[in-house]
Amino acid sequence: MHSIELLPDEATERVVRRVWRAIADEGLPSQAGHRHPTNRPHLTLATADVLPAATRGALAEALDALPLPLHLTGLLRFSGRSNVLAWAVRPDAALLTLHEKVWRILREADGDGRSHPLLAPGRWVPHITLGRGRGAVWAGPDDRWLPPGAAASGRWTEARTYDSTSRTTARIGPDVR
Repeated sequence: MHSIELLPDEATERVVRRVWRAIADEGLPSQAGHRHPTNRPHLTLATADVLPAATRGALAEALDALPLPLHLTGLLRFSGRSNVLAWAVRPDAALLTLHEKVWRILREADGDGRSHPLLAPGRWVPHITLGRGRGAVWAGPDDRWLPPGAAASGRWTEARTYDSTSRTTARIGPDVR
């Protein structure tokens, strides 16, 4: 499975990593504990089984829209096989347009197979994962871990693909860091 991910500017990445560390310092599941070299704050736009060269080219063209504004708001909690604590991303019109464009490119690609239905336009809940774990619970108000005011702003500056089979990433689209 391949995911298409947006990456934040360096200052926003540092803020998210501080939150990861604050959660880990309390002994709770945090992305700070995920030691794989590809682990970094990101926003998943869509997934696909395969990414043919033509699809990569179309995605790179769509991602020329970067940089885009980034707005983080409060905490989200998802439950399922693994529970997830996340920092909500408030999508503006530009981000929603990019998301829909990326989704459409992947849906129209040869061999796409199965895109994750929760990432479909209208169902997508944009967020940056802060922690995940089976049965994990992160009790308390947002300001327990988030900066005062629980909001942060920055920019989505670059994009990458993540291949879950090889556990590798590749830059796609502009690099404006």
